[in-house]
Amino acid sequence: MTASSDGIRLWGSTSGSGQWVTLLHSLGVDHSIWSAQLAALSKRFSVLALDLRGHGRSPVPEGPYSLSMLAADVVSTWDGLGIARSHVVGISIGGFVGQHLGFEHADRVGRLVLADTVAAYPPEASATWPERIRTLEAQGVAPLVNGTLERWFTAPWRAANPERLAEIGRLIAHTPVMGYIGCCHAISKLDTRPQLARVQAPTLVLCGEHDLGTPPALAREVAAKIAGARFELIPSAAHLSCVEQADRFNQLMLDFLG
Repeated sequence: MTASSDGIRLWGSTSGSGQWVTLLHSLGVDHSIWSAQLAALSKRFSVLALDLRGHGRSPVPEGPYSLSMLAADVVSTWDGLGIARSHVVGISIGGFVGQHLGFEHADRVGRLVLADTVAAYPPEASATWPERIRTLEAQGVAPLVNGTLERWFTAPWRAANPERLAEIGRLIAHTPVMGYIGCCHAISKLDTRPQLARVQAPTLVLCGEHDLGTPPALAREVAAKIAGARFELIPSAAHLSCVEQADRFNQLMLDFLG
């Protein structure tokens, strides 16, 4: 990948043919969480699955980062590839970036799928980000792995999918500390509520039924603030609904993208 933004070069994979769909992953992993979506989408679309800055094979510039900065990275990547317009599918922080793309770069976005995402955190949740940053600075990413997996997936799924769970745990553990911290700073300042009315793209908001990090009630608020947006609850899923209930996620996503 040869695209750049403020001096960095992002990495991503491309596959398929047709209209472009860009996939934006959650905090602490990389584009590989989208394996089930890549297989489904590439039959009908050209797919760009990015590693956000500070993650995967992308560079790790010194932070802190901002969500506007992460959105600008995506636009720069599109420019580098000659992509004038793309649908966007983002989960968690990828959904936060998707929101910013929707109101900061509206002319570049076709349709938006925002999964397991919120417009703002309640005060008690916002207060946890500085503590997480201090933990990362003192101990690195490893202490966060087990708790993250417990929040991201329901207990039955974790028991039934130990190999996939371990794979995602390794992704988290190997995320560069500086990249993780940089994105935590970006998330800690999340509040897109005043801007969501500016989103023009047709929007689908998805959320796992058991998502504790970005709960359904807050995900519904995102849909309520975007004109014409639709909300769909994904049963038997927690935060990483694109992995835990990939078939249902794909069905809703593909039907919406048309």
